[in-house]
Amino acid sequence: MAHKLSVTIITKNEEKNIKRCLDSVSWADEIVVVDSGSTDRTLEICRQQNCRIIETKWLGFGPTKKLAVDSASFQWIFSIDADEEMTSQLRDRVKTILQNPDADGYRIKRDSFYLDRIIKHCGWDRDYPLRLFNKNRGNFNDKIIHESVRINGTVNRIKEPLRHYTYPSFESHIQRMNRYSSLGAEKAQKDGKKATMVGAIFRGSFKFLKMYFLQRGFLDGKLGFILSWNSAFGVYLKYLKLWEMNR
Repeated sequence: MAHKLSVTIITKNEEKNIKRCLDSVSWADEIVVVDSGSTDRTLEICRQQNCRIIETKWLGFGPTKKLAVDSASFQWIFSIDADEEMTSQLRDRVKTILQNPDADGYRIKRDSFYLDRIIKHCGWDRDYPLRLFNKNRGNFNDKIIHESVRINGTVNRIKEPLRHYTYPSFESHIQRMNRYSSLGAEKAQKDGKKATMVGAIFRGSFKFLKMYFLQRGFLDGKLGFILSWNSAFGVYLKYLKLWEMNR
């Protein structure tokens, strides 16, 4: 007999993404949505899909995702972001695993799209986030940004992909860079880290060199250059904001 599955999602103003995500996991035994103050149609769409909705203030990425997992009814969890989609191949693989799990957690290959085109390099080709797991053996950490699942047990990999629709437009990338750089700077300050203006420039430059040359972003053409450049600018912003906070 297969284990039952709870899918967990955190949301805020995701009406452009959430239906695609929910449709891809509609087969699960339960969908738990933790929403942090949506003012668009996100919750209306979730109610139409019979999701269990929990409303809370924003706690940071790790704590909010942890709340979703803690609120789930079943032992096995699939954590998915609102801008992601489970492919049919991944769905079938997860169903097979739930019949007889051979690990406590599973890292899943994630194919990410930038401006509606898949990015095959820039380091994105090595992306295997841990998303399927037994919550009795692990959960999300408390990081407010760059959160991850910690597992006390065995971890395997799944090659069937999860699709990630990251930034459909330049504006969406710039908006997220601004938000994430602020969160990253706040976390770095809490951790006692320092920054200088020269250091911010150096870190941003290194990010570009790493993504575009070392991780072969140039093979993704113009979009590889744009993604590497924008990502580098995001790193520069983070450390520039940290420098400003510590002045």
